Amino acid sequence: MSYKVLITQEVQEILGCLDDKSSSIIIKNIKKLKENPYPGRGTGDKERLPIRGKLRYRMHIGRTWTIFYSILEDEKQVRVAELRPIDEAHKRYGY
Repeated sequence: MSYKVLITQEVQEILGCLDDKSSSIIIKNIKKLKENPYPGRGTGDKERLPIRGKLRYRMHIGRTWTIFYSILEDEKQVRVAELRPIDEAHKRYGY
């Protein structure tokens, strides 16, 4: 079963400011979430995290970027909410 991937305006704006190579790599990895967004399945360095009392997921992209997303299983949607440089993501969420 395929998931629909939705990306917030904030993430789209960040992608628009990056160089073509970086944005292409990030988009390619985000598309991997269509087939299987859960950790331990499919491809990608994904992990389940409790953030601010909500269940969220993160996926590292290379050693440079991290995306944070939610899975709405009933709607078969993945919502990409944040895109952060990996160091900033580690500082912000303490992992």
